[in-house]
Amino acid sequence: GFGFGGMGDIFDQLFNGGMGGSRTARNQAPVQGNDLRYELKITFEEAAKGCEKSFEIFRNELCETCKGSGAKPGTSPVTCSSCKGTGQIRQSAGWMTTVRTCPVCGGSGKTIKEKCSGCGGSGRTRKKRTVTVKVPAGIDNGQTIIMNGQGEPGLRGGPNGDLFIVIDVKPHKLFKRDGFNLLLDFPISFVTATLGGDVEVPTLSG
Repeated sequence: GFGFGGMGDIFDQLFNGGMGGSRTARNQAPVQGNDLRYELKITFEEAAKGCEKSFEIFRNELCETCKGSGAKPGTSPVTCSSCKGTGQIRQSAGWMTTVRTCPVCGGSGKTIKEKCSGCGGSGRTRKKRTVTVKVPAGIDNGQTIIMNGQGEPGLRGGPNGDLFIVIDVKPHKLFKRDGFNLLLDFPISFVTATLGGDVEVPTLSG
């Protein structure tokens, strides 16, 4: 037969290894970069006709000095001596085994002896970038334009995040919108209302 120690090994294999791959593989797998959100204000006319807008955003990008490694050029991150590169610390108490993220390397499995002077070892630097987006005609207030891959870079070779541009349409002083229709409150005289007649009304184009 087997005791509780054997059961602990079985539980550990099931929940920490057997179901979902190895601990090291899960912890060091590529991770997609963070998505970014920007609120773009446009006029009523721009929303109706469409436009092209440019704006500036700040985002964390891979450090150009160390290429994202965080280590001083000419050096490389080394295997963490605390977790032996697994990114996790395992502690056993009888048949119970607990697993937590390594506090030394933060779960990456690597430590940096000589940090990059450009990013301080983070591998990222904050950059200001100009983004140009084409706003389609007929876009409505609150709708979102998604620019794939324009977010922050991923970790360990993961894909970039996306940029979500939320449209904020400024209200017009004369017109209101009802779907794809324009509504206009236009005063006329009692005589015109009674007998009929021709009146000039404004439009978005004149």
